[in-house]
Amino acid sequence: MIRKIIAVLILVPLMIAIVALALVNRHGVPISLDPFSAGDLTNAVQVPLFVLVFGLVAGGVFVGGVAAWLGQGKWRRAARRAEWELGSARAENVELKQRLADAEDEGRRWPPRALQRPAA
Repeated sequence: MIRKIIAVLILVPLMIAIVALALVNRHGVPISLDPFSAGDLTNAVQVPLFVLVFGLVAGGVFVGGVAAWLGQGKWRRAARRAEWELGSARAENVELKQRLADAEDEGRRWPPRALQRPAA
């Protein structure tokens, strides 16, 4: 419950600030991808400033997420390897328990099979 209250206390003012930023910065900003002729705006695109800012923030979040995902690859690989080893260890454990149970059953039988005469 406290987490929800804290989230509301943080998110509501943040949303108000984002809406205020969008309302105040509605004027168009020229975006040109030509670094050699900065004064020539014939190939420039006019976008509202808040769209540019939100787009750059979203792009940064995406790039950061991809970088974090790629950086955690070794941990995912180690987890898969550990899971495979755990599965094989469990299978070996089941096999050894079965062999132990068979050996205990053999020990309870009298005479043991090793001492029994083969049937003629």
